[in-house]
Amino acid sequence: KTMSEPVPSNYISATELFHKDPIANAQLFQEVPKGQAVEDMVGRPLVHVSAAKQASGEAGVVSELLLQKHRKENFPKKNSILSSCYLRVHVGKVIHTFNVFFKKSVTCVGHIIGAVLADTQEHSRRAAKAVKIKYEELKPIVTIQEAIEKQSFFKDIKRIKKGDVKKGFEESDHILEGEMYIGGQEHFYLETQCTLAVPKGEDGEMELFVSTQNPTKTQEFAANALGVPSNRVVVRVKRMGGGFGGKETRSTILTSVVAVAAFKCMLDRDEDMLISGGRHPFLGRYKVGFMKNGKVKSLEVSYYSNGGNSVDLSHGVMDRALLHLDNSYNIPNVSSVGIVCKTNLPSNTAFRGFGGPQGMMIAECWMSDLARKCGLPPEEVRKLNLYHEGDTTHFNQKLEGFTLRRCWDECLSSSSYHARKKLIEEFNKQNRWKKRGMSIIPTKFGISFTVPFLNQAGALVHVYTDGSVLLTHGGTEMGQGLHTKMIQVASRALGVPTSKIYISETSTNTVPNTSPTAASVSTDINGLAVHNACQTILKRLEPIKQSNPKGSWEDWIKTAYESCVSLSATGFYRIPDVGYDFEKNEGKPFSYFSYGVACSEVEIDCLTGDHKNIRTDIVMDVGTSLNPAIDIGQIEGAFVQGIGLFTLEELRYSPEGNLYTRGPGMYKIPAFGDIPTEFYVSLLRDCPNSKAVYSSKAVGEPPLFLSASVFYAIKDAIYSARKDSGLTEAFRLDSPATPERIRNACVDIFTKMCPSAEPGTFKPWCVRV
Repeated sequence: KTMSEPVPSNYISATELFHKDPIANAQLFQEVPKGQAVEDMVGRPLVHVSAAKQASGEAGVVSELLLQKHRKENFPKKNSILSSCYLRVHVGKVIHTFNVFFKKSVTCVGHIIGAVLADTQEHSRRAAKAVKIKYEELKPIVTIQEAIEKQSFFKDIKRIKKGDVKKGFEESDHILEGEMYIGGQEHFYLETQCTLAVPKGEDGEMELFVSTQNPTKTQEFAANALGVPSNRVVVRVKRMGGGFGGKETRSTILTSVVAVAAFKCMLDRDEDMLISGGRHPFLGRYKVGFMKNGKVKSLEVSYYSNGGNSVDLSHGVMDRALLHLDNSYNIPNVSSVGIVCKTNLPSNTAFRGFGGPQGMMIAECWMSDLARKCGLPPEEVRKLNLYHEGDTTHFNQKLEGFTLRRCWDECLSSSSYHARKKLIEEFNKQNRWKKRGMSIIPTKFGISFTVPFLNQAGALVHVYTDGSVLLTHGGTEMGQGLHTKMIQVASRALGVPTSKIYISETSTNTVPNTSPTAASVSTDINGLAVHNACQTILKRLEPIKQSNPKGSWEDWIKTAYESCVSLSATGFYRIPDVGYDFEKNEGKPFSYFSYGVACSEVEIDCLTGDHKNIRTDIVMDVGTSLNPAIDIGQIEGAFVQGIGLFTLEELRYSPEGNLYTRGPGMYKIPAFGDIPTEFYVSLLRDCPNSKAVYSSKAVGEPPLFLSASVFYAIKDAIYSARKDSGLTEAFRLDSPATPERIRNACVDIFTKMCPSAEPGTFKPWCVRV
């Protein structure tokens, strides 16, 4: 423009900076039924039992034990390795799941090839840096693309087929083909991997204080490393400073090293990020056939995941991805394959959602594109394809108690979706360089371990003569409120106030053979194990209560003790009738499903690629909530963690597979400013679940995928920006939607100045930092 020409009004937005509006939020849940006893805390928003201690920093985790115990110590004398001392790993190019130290060859940057024992942490750091190792460089495979080119795959490729895919394509009006890449994610738990080992000096006994979700495997691996039976090793878990799946298997590597030397170790953040692996990156390739009205007829999809240098849990992650390839949509004809790529990165592992978010993200990608192809509103096409009550999934499981359509309708209403959509359209007409977008996304998440024998749990209940109760169960506490819920379950079962019940820790010498605290089933299985143990106690007390019906709990317990009645009981529970055969595509992989819907609105800066999250509305089915405060906290926390996955967090590697993004300086996790300015969470009412304790539902993992609504709101905003540049066709947007990707996708006169083989796209597997 010349000096005399005014700047068009819709260009003024280029000069406007983002600012954070005052925060508004609400959490809605159903009150307990009238008539429920005041002392019955099930269904009430009971405060997390460790909340005050965690908020004040007083809650003990293993890393604090390492700082508090043995601060002053002598370096172990010769032949006295079983002393408490520091370990510092030398990080080279190293480790397989079943090998602790590698001698001849290493297969990734981050393999542990040795350990340094020292009297102080600083000395151990200096000693580790002094170690010099010579490597013969081999050509690494780092990305999924490289693995596909070199056919570097782990065995056990899985497939699910249903219907006649070829016929489905022939009957379709349109066919779309495409692919989408979903990046990995670092767990970034508050407390890194850490272990304190205390030898007992007799018969090979050892006590391990570990930050782990999997005490039993930790016990087993440590016993193997020590060459003793498992009954000589006790693993204790007070609480973890976060886990998210990262401490389900990967903690055993460090623990085994620590056990052999019988010392203590805590990884620095950069070491933890380099060694322990994270969420599996996925590449999805799809071909979808559909009618003019948007009804899906046929789907052919291939999933490739980056497993890293060892299998770990990669096949289980891929299984769940395949079982969630439909998200919430009824697809009559499906052909799918899941392939785990073997690369020279540290082995990837479990992460909240365990493959489910990756599987569903690809589904929403093709659903978004086919809606554009049909020229129809995405929300209409999505609703058209939603399952109904009684439908069967692509893995032939019948949907019972299908509340998703209720969640959908409530979310549309509570978010004022249609009215706000018109306002967004008007905003976009008036602003060239700022654009808004909105998206509503459903989720259906299967609840159960896909390995059937893991769906079991045990509990131990001791009642003391003063009437107090010591409760132990097989689940571990990592901040998710599991112990709080177990206290509530025991309180209702026994009919005593929660103040009388205490959980000290999880340990392998009280409840053996525990399943890992994962798959969102811990409340279900441990809760019913606790309930079972309580029923045993109550049955023993029944004659005493009948003889003294007006007595107090303390009276009954005193009488029972004096009458030599046992006041200790074990409990056990297993989820019945679960198990699935991929070859036959039959069985029941899940006990039930958790459902939810989220609507999110965003605003993007077309010139910088920045975005802000304006508003999110969530309606979630958690059955009859055991604790609304904890459940809503889990929903909000999962959603924000998902915002990181889909819009912020990006792992970057060198061509040799060396991780560059170590620590918060290089790796961007969500902060306060990334939380939606308006954030409304509502628990669906009147939806009891008969398949879990006190009609509740799992809540840990299911809400995470709802943050895809932010991703597709961003994509919706980018569509508007591209439309102003004369582009209306579907386009590719990989995850995470970082500022670079958003900026490049907003094709305009500026991006056209940059040479690119494919303008507007950004392929992370081709980028070398």
